[in-house]
Amino acid sequence: MKIVVDYEVCEANAVCMGLAPEVFEVDDQDNLWVLMPEPPAELLDRVRHAVRSCPKAALSLVDE
Repeated sequence: MKIVVDYEVCEANAVCMGLAPEVFEVDDQDNLWVLMPEPPAELLDRVRHAVRSCPKAALSLVDE
């Protein structure tokens, strides 16, 4: 699974970072960084929760 971000929609609310800080980071300039674009299986439940919780629906998971 790969994380895809629609940066045109993302407002860097940091909800994803709060739910999966190993995978997502929002810097001081409000830029979202995906630290693990292809997260390991043990983090997928948290990543799915972060994707579902994005207030702007800017995140998605795709099969490669």
